[in-house]
Amino acid sequence: MKRYNIRHTTHFAYTDPVPVGHNQVHLAPRDTAAQSCREHRLAIEPQPSIRAKRRDYFGNDVDSFSIQEAHEGLSVTAMSLVDVASPVLKKDVQTPAWEEVAAGIPTNLSPQGLPVYYLSLPSPRIRPSDVLAGYALPSFPTRRPIFEAVRDFTTRIHGDFTFDPRATTVHAPPEQLLEHRRGVCQDFAHLAIACLRSLSLAARYVSGYVATTPPPGMPRLAGADASHAWVSVFCGPLGWVDFDPTNDAVVGDQHVTIGWGRDYGDVCPIQGVFIGGGQHSMRVGVDMIPLPTLQ
Repeated sequence: MKRYNIRHTTHFAYTDPVPVGHNQVHLAPRDTAAQSCREHRLAIEPQPSIRAKRRDYFGNDVDSFSIQEAHEGLSVTAMSLVDVASPVLKKDVQTPAWEEVAAGIPTNLSPQGLPVYYLSLPSPRIRPSDVLAGYALPSFPTRRPIFEAVRDFTTRIHGDFTFDPRATTVHAPPEQLLEHRRGVCQDFAHLAIACLRSLSLAARYVSGYVATTPPPGMPRLAGADASHAWVSVFCGPLGWVDFDPTNDAVVGDQHVTIGWGRDYGDVCPIQGVFIGGGQHSMRVGVDMIPLPTLQ
């Protein structure tokens, strides 16, 4: 078990006053079978006039707030203390053939099966296609176990694409990434989901953090960590398994999950609308500090 102290700060600056603004954030780590959020606090400046909290369709905590006085800046800081369990999956885990899993998804319309089926369908930012299926298929030969197939597929993404934060925007479709072969973790997650859904498999977008290690002899830099994204795939009897194509890994105790949904739009860390403001800029800093290892 590992414990992390996480501080995620977002600063907005406006060239003109903003008289009113409404925002919602997905910044509270959720509890899962492998993760427990022990503490979470949200600090907002200036103080909101209205604050509310709800749980969305996917079970993620969503905070919303409104500022109804003129302001020239906004600061949102989420502070969390999270325990994450060590991974339990082994490389030789046995799972059904991927075709069996895909065939069973639309036939299970029970309360447990419907959410899985929902995540095999198109979503606002992800549209399955034959082109995307074609990219995935070399990893999915007939009768290959689904865990083995997905692991090979995410390793291929890691090898075929270059991490480049200037190559795309949040609105870039998976087909653009497939063409230019450059992007960021969000792009790699969207591509993986789009390809998997093109094969009639269920996959969801996961938003969270991953622990980073500074080079040997170098101190940790405040704010050097960042939000991260990966993909979770329904693997039949094994349930949902998370894969990180950016880092070529099965997700383990170095990842902290904030939430999941159909695509980035369902779990955007912070989004909102405001009146006025002129030009605006945004700065984001994330510190994910590992604490002494738990026994």
